[in-house]
Amino acid sequence: MRRAAAPLAVTALFLLAWEVLCRWRGIPAYLLPAPSRIAAVLVREAPLLARHGLVTGAEILLGIALSLAVAVPLSILMFFSSSMERGLSPLLVASQAIPAFAAAPLLIVWFGYGMGSKVVMAAVIIFFPLAVTLLQGFKSCDPDLVTLFSAMGADFRTTFRLLYWPWALPYFFAGLRVSVSVATIGAVIGEWVGSQKGLGFLMMQGNARLRVDLVFAAIVVLSLVGLGLWHAVSLVERRTVRWRDETRR
Repeated sequence: MRRAAAPLAVTALFLLAWEVLCRWRGIPAYLLPAPSRIAAVLVREAPLLARHGLVTGAEILLGIALSLAVAVPLSILMFFSSSMERGLSPLLVASQAIPAFAAAPLLIVWFGYGMGSKVVMAAVIIFFPLAVTLLQGFKSCDPDLVTLFSAMGADFRTTFRLLYWPWALPYFFAGLRVSVSVATIGAVIGEWVGSQKGLGFLMMQGNARLRVDLVFAAIVVLSLVGLGLWHAVSLVERRTVRWRDETRR
């Protein structure tokens, strides 16, 4: 509770200032709705927001799964093959230099207007921080421990399982937290370019109808999805990397 008090207090003050500004200045709802109006829309349109939120949430989760299936083996391959790292590193950097809006129409053409293009769009954005942080975790392993494992006759599989992978786990989870926080961007951009459901689609519909309160409500739901994923990753990390907390005591 003490840890949550500060962010809750800051959020409450921000919402209060927002509410006062809207009422004091008489700002029209189609320009900037007050938090109370957004809260009313969240309650009134809860079924609609939940239906579209489930679609976007599924796209994000599938995008995370796809990026994990590609990033983890590729990071391992680049770690144990310097030539593969030199060859693939420019492609990884180039993939992030391309604006998401530029890639989204191509993905729509290749994978259609369904969920596939949104999943791939989310995976593309998630992939880079996952691959880079995991590779950095492998590289940061203590060389003295590597020498010790070698002197004790440990083979490659044993060394990787008992040394390299546990050592890289904190880096992996750090990259995964960053990835899930930006995963919503990929899914929503894909929905903006072409879709018939999802929070991005709902935001576009609300914007076209000057329903800015509905747009903000969708943003709130999207933020809650991102926060939920962040805390879920943190919970898995605490349960998985217990040895790190023990070494700090």
